[in-house]
Amino acid sequence: MAKQGKRFREAAKMVKSDAAYSLKDAAELIAKLPKAKFDESVDLAITLGVNPKKAEENVRGTVALPHGTGKTMRVAAVCKGEKAREAEAAGADFVGAEDLIAKIQEGWMDFDALVATPDVMALVGRVGKQLGPRGLMPNPKVGTVTLEIGKAIQSIKAGRVEFRVEKAGIIHVPTARASFAAEKIAENVASAIDAVVKARPQAVKQNYIKSIYLSTTMGPCITIDAEPYKGNA
Repeated sequence: MAKQGKRFREAAKMVKSDAAYSLKDAAELIAKLPKAKFDESVDLAITLGVNPKKAEENVRGTVALPHGTGKTMRVAAVCKGEKAREAEAAGADFVGAEDLIAKIQEGWMDFDALVATPDVMALVGRVGKQLGPRGLMPNPKVGTVTLEIGKAIQSIKAGRVEFRVEKAGIIHVPTARASFAAEKIAENVASAIDAVVKARPQAVKQNYIKSIYLSTTMGPCITIDAEPYKGNA
């Protein structure tokens, strides 16, 4: 087991491991924790009562965080003609078609999100094995395969993030930065939790939200009281 640093030990002393915090209290605690040398991500983890192996219990969606993620998102857009010009005008960092796919095939992955228009998905399919494991494969269900390419890019740049349940039945969502004020952290996290609640599959009848945790990249885990959300889920 790796040795825990002084900063982590100091932070751990501030967190009651046997307590379930309200979202407001957890956000205020994160804002007070000793800071790392970089601006850590504030990550949300939700354990769901679903079986991801069943297609009808798969959970996936997006959420527009009211205060953004605090990270500059690099967006690549696969499109042609007028849609390529629309993507450039919307602020896409990389725009192309065959040329962009060729770069990805060669190992280039210098972007955080990939959007595409429906007519070029056959091209994108060529690099599905590279994009899939990193969660970068465009999907119409989350708005990354769309004719409204400009709106999709602007939304991602403004702080829209995607979430998807993992094999263990857990959803991880980056929600903020440790430098954010407590109020902004709480509002972003609340939006993410609400989005996951609304994404509940109809096949899941009970025990959808099992547990909720919040943590910074290098900090201890904080348990969030999940009871207020179980009634809505």
